[in-house]
Amino acid sequence: MRKGTALVVGATGITGGNLASYLVASGWTVFGLSRHATEQSGVIPVTADLLDDSATREALAGLPITHVFYCTWIRRDNEKANIEANSGMMRNLFSALEDADLQHASLVTGTKQYLGSFEAYGSGRTETPFRESEPRVPGDNFYYALEDVLFETARRQGFSWNVHRPHTVIGYARGNAMNMGTTLAVYATICRAKDKPFVFPGSQIQWNALTDMTDALVLARQMEWTA
Repeated sequence: MRKGTALVVGATGITGGNLASYLVASGWTVFGLSRHATEQSGVIPVTADLLDDSATREALAGLPITHVFYCTWIRRDNEKANIEANSGMMRNLFSALEDADLQHASLVTGTKQYLGSFEAYGSGRTETPFRESEPRVPGDNFYYALEDVLFETARRQGFSWNVHRPHTVIGYARGNAMNMGTTLAVYATICRAKDKPFVFPGSQIQWNALTDMTDALVLARQMEWTA
């Protein structure tokens, strides 16, 4: 039995790619949206640049999407530009789906929700464990802009939503520079096979920052469950 028709936005990344494969295996019809679509078993490719409103509308016209899983972002030179670009992408997406029978939307952000933007990361006072009830960190943050677009659209179109905030995500994704955790695992495996000591190839700061990781498939299971 098909569970729904999912649109995975950012289907070639670590989070989106693993999620798309998981949803297919779990019985969903899955459309995978990316700027440069690639072949992925069971995933129906959709090619669009979300910065282009008309191209996004054309690519999504008539698709019977019931669930959106938003797993993408784009980096700009500063946080104000990040806000403009990323919120614009999400607005274009939901505008293109305004006639779809959306039931739920999931957004993936991360720990900059609690620690601040790239420009102010970790500069304020924080307490762990992080809680959803924590107030937003003062200053510009494109995560907050994405949430605001999601909340506004959900109220207007009447679908439910949730937000996921993992730290470093590890998993298979060809050419993705966020695979540090997986790279370290391969390095450690080679050290063990060669009977060599495993020496962390980075700084103390990097060691401390990389201790909190989320497995992409565990995140995928959580996202399906909350949807």
